[in-house]
Amino acid sequence: MTDAHSTSHPSGHGHMDMAEHVKTWKGFMRLVRWGIAAVVALLVFLAIFRTHG
Repeated sequence: MTDAHSTSHPSGHGHMDMAEHVKTWKGFMRLVRWGIAAVVALLVFLAIFRTHG
């Protein structure tokens, strides 16, 4: 019986394209950085223009 996640499976199942994996990871990290920057900018904006009720 063979493991479903085996990288030596003849059909190619379980094979990971590392170039595509790294490209996806870099895209994800870019999105995370932009998201953090947007949240920080929003917090600064809210701190500067907060209303006193």
